Amino acid sequence: MSKAIGMVEYKTVSSGVTAADAMVKTSDVEIIEAQTVCPGKYIVIITGDLSAVRAAVDVARNSYGTHLIDDFVLGNPHESIFPAIYGTTHIEDIRALGILETYDAASAIVAADEAAKTAIVDLIELRLARGMCGKSYLMLTGEVAAVEAAIERARAAAGLKGMYLDSSVIAHPDKRLCEKIL
Repeated sequence: MSKAIGMVEYKTVSSGVTAADAMVKTSDVEIIEAQTVCPGKYIVIITGDLSAVRAAVDVARNSYGTHLIDDFVLGNPHESIFPAIYGTTHIEDIRALGILETYDAASAIVAADEAAKTAIVDLIELRLARGMCGKSYLMLTGEVAAVEAAIERARAAAGLKGMYLDSSVIAHPDKRLCEKIL
Protein backbone atom coordinates (compact mmCIF):
# COMPACT_ATOMS: atom_id res chain seq x y z
CA MET A 1 0.00 0.00 0.00
CA SER A 2 1.46 3.32 -1.04
CA LYS A 3 0.62 6.86 0.01
CA ALA A 4 -1.47 8.77 -2.50
CA ILE A 5 -3.41 11.96 -3.01
CA GLY A 6 -6.61 12.44 -4.93
CA MET A 7 -8.73 15.39 -5.88
CA VAL A 8 -12.16 16.21 -7.22
CA GLU A 9 -13.16 19.60 -8.56
CA TYR A 10 -16.82 20.57 -8.90
CA LYS A 11 -18.76 23.36 -10.58
CA THR A 12 -20.99 23.76 -7.52
CA VAL A 13 -20.37 23.96 -3.80
CA SER A 14 -23.31 21.67 -3.05
CA SER A 15 -21.95 18.85 -5.22
CA GLY A 16 -18.45 19.33 -3.84
CA VAL A 17 -19.43 19.17 -0.18
CA THR A 18 -21.74 16.20 -0.80
CA ALA A 19 -18.99 14.38 -2.69
CA ALA A 20 -16.47 15.11 0.10
CA ASP A 21 -18.83 13.55 2.63
CA ALA A 22 -19.26 10.45 0.45
CA MET A 23 -15.50 10.17 -0.04
CA VAL A 24 -14.69 10.00 3.68
CA LYS A 25 -17.61 7.65 4.33
CA THR A 26 -16.40 5.32 1.57
CA SER A 27 -12.73 4.96 2.44
CA ASP A 28 -10.20 5.55 5.18
CA VAL A 29 -8.92 8.83 3.74
CA GLU A 30 -8.06 12.19 5.24
CA ILE A 31 -9.35 15.44 3.78
CA ILE A 32 -6.43 17.82 3.54
CA GLU A 33 -8.26 20.54 1.66
CA ALA A 34 -11.99 21.13 1.06
CA GLN A 35 -12.94 24.62 0.04
CA THR A 36 -14.53 26.99 -2.39
CA VAL A 37 -12.29 28.42 -5.11
CA CYS A 38 -13.02 30.91 -7.87
CA PRO A 39 -15.53 31.25 -9.47
CA GLY A 40 -17.63 29.42 -6.90
CA LYS A 41 -16.16 25.98 -7.62
CA TYR A 42 -15.38 23.48 -4.88
CA ILE A 43 -12.24 21.36 -4.53
CA VAL A 44 -11.56 18.40 -2.26
CA ILE A 45 -8.04 16.99 -1.85
CA ILE A 46 -7.62 13.76 0.08
CA THR A 47 -4.75 11.53 1.12
CA GLY A 48 -4.38 7.94 2.23
CA ASP A 49 -3.39 4.57 0.89
CA LEU A 50 -3.60 4.33 -2.89
CA SER A 51 -6.51 1.88 -2.93
CA ALA A 52 -8.53 3.97 -0.46
CA VAL A 53 -7.92 7.19 -2.39
CA ARG A 54 -8.92 5.49 -5.66
CA ALA A 55 -12.12 4.17 -4.11
CA ALA A 56 -13.03 7.57 -2.67
CA VAL A 57 -12.40 9.44 -5.93
CA ASP A 58 -14.33 6.77 -7.87
CA VAL A 59 -17.35 7.24 -5.59
CA ALA A 60 -17.24 11.00 -6.04
CA ARG A 61 -16.84 10.72 -9.82
CA ASN A 62 -19.53 8.10 -10.29
CA SER A 63 -22.10 9.38 -7.79
CA TYR A 64 -21.75 13.13 -8.28
CA GLY A 65 -20.45 13.37 -11.84
CA THR A 66 -23.03 15.84 -13.13
CA HIS A 67 -21.10 18.85 -11.84
CA LEU A 68 -17.61 17.29 -11.88
CA ILE A 69 -14.98 19.38 -13.67
CA ASP A 70 -11.95 17.15 -13.17
CA ASP A 71 -10.39 14.59 -10.84
CA PHE A 72 -7.18 12.66 -10.34
CA VAL A 73 -5.42 10.10 -8.19
CA LEU A 74 -1.63 10.29 -7.80
CA GLY A 75 0.27 7.45 -6.21
CA ASN A 76 3.49 8.64 -4.56
CA PRO A 77 3.13 12.34 -5.38
CA HIS A 78 6.31 14.37 -5.53
CA GLU A 79 7.19 15.74 -2.09
CA SER A 80 7.35 19.33 -3.35
CA ILE A 81 3.65 19.50 -4.30
CA PHE A 82 2.30 20.54 -0.90
CA PRO A 83 4.90 23.19 -0.04
CA ALA A 84 4.15 24.73 -3.46
CA ILE A 85 0.39 24.71 -2.81
CA TYR A 86 0.73 26.21 0.66
CA GLY A 87 3.38 28.77 -0.33
CA THR A 88 6.03 27.42 2.02
CA THR A 89 8.67 26.59 -0.58
CA HIS A 90 12.03 28.20 0.14
CA ILE A 91 13.97 29.03 -3.03
CA GLU A 92 17.21 31.02 -2.92
CA ASP A 93 18.00 31.49 -6.59
CA ILE A 94 15.97 31.38 -9.80
CA ARG A 95 18.19 30.31 -12.69
CA ALA A 96 15.34 29.78 -15.14
CA LEU A 97 11.63 30.31 -14.54
CA GLY A 98 8.97 28.01 -15.92
CA ILE A 99 5.30 28.96 -15.81
CA LEU A 100 2.35 26.83 -16.84
CA GLU A 101 -1.31 27.82 -16.65
CA THR A 102 -4.36 25.56 -16.77
CA TYR A 103 -8.12 26.00 -16.96
CA ASP A 104 -8.68 24.07 -13.73
CA ALA A 105 -7.02 23.20 -10.43
CA ALA A 106 -6.76 19.42 -10.79
CA SER A 107 -4.76 19.62 -14.03
CA ALA A 108 -2.30 22.05 -12.46
CA ILE A 109 -1.49 19.60 -9.65
CA VAL A 110 -1.05 16.69 -12.04
CA ALA A 111 1.13 18.87 -14.30
CA ALA A 112 3.25 19.98 -11.33
CA ASP A 113 3.76 16.38 -10.22
CA GLU A 114 4.82 15.37 -13.74
CA ALA A 115 7.16 18.36 -14.02
CA ALA A 116 8.81 17.69 -10.66
CA LYS A 117 9.34 14.02 -11.55
CA THR A 118 10.70 14.78 -15.04
CA ALA A 119 13.76 16.90 -14.25
CA ILE A 120 15.72 18.39 -11.39
CA VAL A 121 13.55 21.42 -10.73
CA ASP A 122 12.11 23.15 -7.68
CA LEU A 123 8.43 24.02 -7.55
CA ILE A 124 8.07 27.63 -6.46
CA GLU A 125 4.30 27.97 -6.36
CA LEU A 126 1.16 26.09 -7.29
CA ARG A 127 -1.79 28.51 -7.30
CA LEU A 128 -5.13 26.72 -7.33
CA ALA A 129 -7.97 28.77 -8.79
CA ARG A 130 -7.94 31.39 -6.04
CA GLY A 131 -8.52 34.86 -7.45
CA MET A 132 -8.05 33.60 -11.01
CA CYS A 133 -11.58 32.90 -12.26
CA GLY A 134 -11.01 29.18 -11.87
CA LYS A 135 -7.67 28.98 -13.66
CA SER A 136 -4.53 27.71 -11.94
CA TYR A 137 -0.81 27.96 -12.51
CA LEU A 138 2.52 26.57 -11.44
CA MET A 139 5.96 28.15 -11.31
CA LEU A 140 9.21 26.24 -11.10
CA THR A 141 12.92 26.86 -11.36
CA GLY A 142 16.12 25.01 -12.18
CA GLU A 143 18.69 24.95 -14.94
CA VAL A 144 17.30 26.14 -18.28
CA ALA A 145 17.28 22.70 -19.95
CA ALA A 146 15.65 21.09 -16.89
CA VAL A 147 12.96 23.77 -16.73
CA GLU A 148 12.26 23.39 -20.46
CA ALA A 149 11.91 19.60 -20.11
CA ALA A 150 9.72 19.91 -17.01
CA ILE A 151 7.40 22.48 -18.60
CA GLU A 152 7.11 20.39 -21.77
CA ARG A 153 6.10 17.34 -19.72
CA ALA A 154 3.69 19.41 -17.62
CA ARG A 155 2.17 20.82 -20.81
CA ALA A 156 1.57 17.31 -22.14
CA ALA A 157 -0.01 16.21 -18.85
CA ALA A 158 -2.37 19.20 -18.68
CA GLY A 159 -3.23 18.77 -22.34
CA LEU A 160 -4.50 15.20 -21.88
CA LYS A 161 -7.87 16.49 -20.67
CA GLY A 162 -7.77 19.70 -22.68
CA MET A 163 -6.99 21.88 -19.65
CA TYR A 164 -3.67 23.37 -20.85
CA LEU A 165 -3.87 27.15 -21.36
CA ASP A 166 -0.37 28.61 -21.75
CA SER A 167 3.25 28.25 -20.66
CA SER A 168 6.64 29.89 -20.95
CA VAL A 169 10.25 29.51 -19.87
CA ILE A 170 12.37 32.54 -18.99
CA ALA A 171 16.11 31.97 -18.95
CA HIS A 172 17.83 34.04 -16.27
CA PRO A 173 14.85 36.22 -15.22
CA ASP A 174 15.62 39.70 -13.97
CA LYS A 175 16.46 39.99 -10.27
CA ARG A 176 13.64 42.52 -9.71
CA LEU A 177 11.09 39.99 -10.96
CA CYS A 178 12.60 37.20 -8.86
CA GLU A 179 12.34 39.32 -5.71
CA LYS A 180 8.60 39.65 -6.26
CA ILE A 181 8.08 35.96 -7.02
CA LEU A 182 10.02 34.66 -4.04
